[in-house]
Amino acid sequence: MSETDSREAFGLQVLKNSHPDIRRIRDKGNYTSLHGNKFWKSTYVLMDYLSECPPDPGMRILELGCGWGLGSLYCAKNFDVDITCLDADDAVFPYLKHHAKINGVKKPQTVQMLFEDITTDFLLDFDMIIGADICFWDSLVPTLTGVIERGMEAGLQRAVITDPGRPTFREMGEYFYEEWDAVYSDWDVPAPYNVWGLVLDVYNTKD
Repeated sequence: MSETDSREAFGLQVLKNSHPDIRRIRDKGNYTSLHGNKFWKSTYVLMDYLSECPPDPGMRILELGCGWGLGSLYCAKNFDVDITCLDADDAVFPYLKHHAKINGVKKPQTVQMLFEDITTDFLLDFDMIIGADICFWDSLVPTLTGVIERGMEAGLQRAVITDPGRPTFREMGEYFYEEWDAVYSDWDVPAPYNVWGLVLDVYNTKD
């Protein structure tokens, strides 16, 4: 992978912070908070895992803590799905929309919302949740667990979350492995990415 202002990731062009387009967006006052300022490597794990275990055609996918939205854009580009990107920080959306444009993906729907404000009624509109590197605080363990369980109550079919292996994510992963029909395992992404991470894939099998 070349050390330029952009990189290729699973068929997507991903711009680095040094790219003139990213600097231009930032110079317009789009200063992100909550770690939404770059592409996180757990997204490699998410994309590689979904290449092996893809969403069903026609699924309505919600990406939690989307940041630049590369997970959603990968799904939109490779699978016949609808995507919605949710983040607490609306400053990430110009970066997301620019990446959609340069990758030939229809501009996705965006939602500014905190995880704790996600209701069962809101989740009725989706079939699947995805997310990468979003369980990084202790307080997020019960919050994200609640979101996924409310989603399953609303009829969600799957929730796929990836992480570099934080203790917070491990706590959530172990819970769903024990209490739900969940895949919870490590995942190696081969060269040229050479990334390791953890995958949680929760299936809705409860009555």
